Amino acid sequence: MKIKVLCEESVNVDRTSNPWNAIRNMTRNTDQEEAFYVCDLKDIIEKHKLWTDHLPRVEPHYAVKCNDDLTILELLASLGVCFDCASRKEISKVLSVGVDPARIIFANPAKPISHVRYASDVGVATMTFDNESELHKVHAIYPGARLVVRIRVDARDAQCPLGMKFGCDPVREAPQLLRIAKSLNLNVVGVSFHVGSGCREPAVFRRAIKAARDIFDYSHTLGFNFSLLDIGGGYPGVKRSSISEIAEVVNRALDELFSDLNVRFISEPGRYYVSSAYTLACNIHSVRKITEEDAQGRCFETHRMYYINDGVYGSFNCILYDHQVVTPIPLKEYAEPKISSSVWGPSCDGLDQIIEDMSLPDMQVGEWVVFENMGAYTLPVASPFNGFPIPKVYYVMTHREWSVFKNIVSVQQEDVAFVDEPLAEQQELYNLKIPSSELVTAMKPVTYTTISADLMVG
Repeated sequence: MKIKVLCEESVNVDRTSNPWNAIRNMTRNTDQEEAFYVCDLKDIIEKHKLWTDHLPRVEPHYAVKCNDDLTILELLASLGVCFDCASRKEISKVLSVGVDPARIIFANPAKPISHVRYASDVGVATMTFDNESELHKVHAIYPGARLVVRIRVDARDAQCPLGMKFGCDPVREAPQLLRIAKSLNLNVVGVSFHVGSGCREPAVFRRAIKAARDIFDYSHTLGFNFSLLDIGGGYPGVKRSSISEIAEVVNRALDELFSDLNVRFISEPGRYYVSSAYTLACNIHSVRKITEEDAQGRCFETHRMYYINDGVYGSFNCILYDHQVVTPIPLKEYAEPKISSSVWGPSCDGLDQIIEDMSLPDMQVGEWVVFENMGAYTLPVASPFNGFPIPKVYYVMTHREWSVFKNIVSVQQEDVAFVDEPLAEQQELYNLKIPSSELVTAMKPVTYTTISADLMVG
């Protein structure tokens, strides 16, 4: 068996972080064998703070499809984040945590009839379209909807291109759709675009905003009064990534192209909020060594196959569907040497390969490997194929943090992985005011808890 050896990329890992401390504590339990997640809720709060710092005019509408964990929805709702939903089920789940329908955009340009009817019943009025049939559908079912025309402006480099499925041509198709909407007496209120999930070309946002402004100007000739610009998703969310470059392009374009209009700016970040918050721990349950013979008939190992208890039918569906590149990090620290290795999931399908070839140390059955940045497009698509369970999520925090979070999210204490109090220098107060989710759900006047810097460090 000949397998080409690839060079391993260097991985910058903070082994002192709370998720890693929690994983070490949990794997010391000899009964712990199944794969599991550790979710750092504090990481999500910090991401929200960074968003408001970099894009203060742009209201985030979290893309629920990215990760619909109820705890995440509760936390984001309590932070004041709005939501991007693509289906009846997603709308229902967001409404269940007490979110006002006005804080939801139904951002699926091609919606089933029953889902449009449901949106009408519950009062989710803002929704996107990019084709004529959608206009006639809405006209028949929900004529009072607030429509947003979605245009196609693709990034030249994106993790998941979306333009081949959604978005009308801004020059040729969008004006025609607006004329049809006008003839149907529909209320079109703005423009949306999505440059592609995991965008790696910040400059595309200016092209898209310029195209949107052209449509704003044309809409006035038809008598529309546009008031909404949705700049979509595409923002990076892995550890050590930043939205500062995209934010700089967006802010400059809004200043140059929309300063003369009274427009509400929204966006649809998904992976930005949750990618780095989730860390996955997997157990090695089998090891297979591949050997060859030299000219003298002596056997030597050329490759090693590690089998772990989660795979492409579970959390690592992100490799197939989200084009994600994952990096296994041994929980233990090893010295050299390393050997050409592959990593495989637990199912009986040959497609279930996580890593084709990477230099990894000499690990044994029962040891653990860790995967960071696993919060986006993993759990929502995971299945228990071949009878292997979907990993459970534990929420990591200190006891001090738990005293705050337990009033915000409906997490049971047995699902919390407590870690030692973090040691760090005092930071400036974040002054993030978070309403209690219980009060939000009950639709009563909201009280607030102030989370200070000593909960944000670590």
